[in-house]
Amino acid sequence: MRRPVAETDARRLLGGGPVTLVTSSWHGKSNVMPAALVTPLSFDPPLVGVAVHPSRHSYDMIRYSEQFALNIPGRRLLHHVQYLGSVSGADVDKLELTKLPTFKATRVEAPLIEGCVAYIECGVEDALRTGDHVLFVGQVLAASADAEAFDGTWLLEDDDEKPLHYLGVNFYALLGPKMEARIPKPQEEAEKSLEEAFEEEMQAARDEEERRRESGGKAGPEEG
Repeated sequence: MRRPVAETDARRLLGGGPVTLVTSSWHGKSNVMPAALVTPLSFDPPLVGVAVHPSRHSYDMIRYSEQFALNIPGRRLLHHVQYLGSVSGADVDKLELTKLPTFKATRVEAPLIEGCVAYIECGVEDALRTGDHVLFVGQVLAASADAEAFDGTWLLEDDDEKPLHYLGVNFYALLGPKMEARIPKPQEEAEKSLEEAFEEEMQAARDEEERRRESGGKAGPEEG
């Protein structure tokens, strides 16, 4: 049974991606804010976007410094992430308040937060007004990740090395087991109908589901 979803909650239907801690630095002051409205924008050059409301203290920090860093936390920082979104850097030094240790980035002035599973350092290429937010387009200047967490894709072998995903309000989750999709064969069997090819793929999916049930595996994300 389907039920209506408020237009303002539609963003959460597209949510569930890694939450980030956006760090910035300007005139000797540093700040951090959690952000879920983050997305890849381009492969070449490598561009990412982070949407920030102009009322946020980080907005001016990023706008004037033209730099920022994305820190991707794991579940160890679950409660820090939620708390950092409840206070403003205009009122307090959030890094000092939370006692989160930091270290120097390689390409930007923004500090990096220890204990995260990955980092992306960016220089601002553009700033676009999108509704009530501004999308800062950042060119990736450097990126790094824990070897136990990422090797071309997220490894998802250790819960403490999984990225923390934001579901909305104060709910978060971790990704479940990694699944590998079957790569379609080249169209070398031209005589095979599309229906036959599709049924073959679906049978492979059913076989995999049966094996997973027999092994007691679980599907879907685990909440952090």
